[in-house]
Amino acid sequence: MELNLERPLVFFDIESTGLNIASDSIIELCFVKIMPGGEQRVKTWRVKPWDYEARCQRAINPSAQAVHGISAEDLADCPTFYQITEEVVSWLEGSDLAGFNSAKFDLPMLAEEFERVCRYTDKKPELDLHAMKMVDVQNIFHMMEPRTLKAAYMFYCGLDLENAHAAEADTLATYEVLKGQLDRYAEDPRIENNVDKLARFSTKQRTVDYAGRLILNDKDEPVVSFGKHKGKTAREVYFSEPSYFAWIDNGDFTLDTKRQFAKLKAQYDEEKRAAKPAAPAKTAFAPRTKGYTPFEGLGDLFSNQED
Repeated sequence: MELNLERPLVFFDIESTGLNIASDSIIELCFVKIMPGGEQRVKTWRVKPWDYEARCQRAINPSAQAVHGISAEDLADCPTFYQITEEVVSWLEGSDLAGFNSAKFDLPMLAEEFERVCRYTDKKPELDLHAMKMVDVQNIFHMMEPRTLKAAYMFYCGLDLENAHAAEADTLATYEVLKGQLDRYAEDPRIENNVDKLARFSTKQRTVDYAGRLILNDKDEPVVSFGKHKGKTAREVYFSEPSYFAWIDNGDFTLDTKRQFAKLKAQYDEEKRAAKPAAPAKTAFAPRTKGYTPFEGLGDLFSNQED
């Protein structure tokens, strides 16, 4: 079944230097962009992982290299994410997103690269990933048939996935799996050929930041999901321990998490200022006239008092 699209849908997959979103980087990025009508466009970048603070190429974790097989030498002449930022944005603008387990890892990692460009360079890409719908094909698969991408490809497409863990192979396979899911579950009311409904169905938890440090409760209020303030709304924490927001900003958290806390702090700061009562108006005193003394006029005052 072909996808019923009103906007382009960008399937994507990344390979990285490791699994720590705050300290690792993208080394391979693939987009498969499906246009309304079915046209398919494919773009893959090899990316030199860049440490903006140390100003050097970031090392690849050996365990990550054992999975994707990409070495530091393979990336030495590749552009950094900073250098491909405009091209990446042009592929994403006006689109929605889809991927396999991408809501948990790939999307937060992509957001972190954009945050680094904003923080450490002169570029300010105007792209709000949080505003884009995200269809996570893995979550649909796990809700219907809990397995891996390789098994999903065999289950839904009847094919063995060759060259697994290569970004392009995984991304193209994910696209085929979603179409296979729509065919297999065509009669299931939970699965509909509609990106809005697929995004809602494949989202396990509504998060404010990609790392899930802030989640939304049933009243759409941001709630802290970890540590001593777990379960409290961000608003409660702000008014009971405002220094907590500074601790987040200085802590070992992703830049996206820090940005979302900072946005909330700015909102609460403004609300606090708006609620603060206005200072009383100062009393206007008549200017002192020439020859005036502090005791002038007291004689008349006392002369009118009874003995």
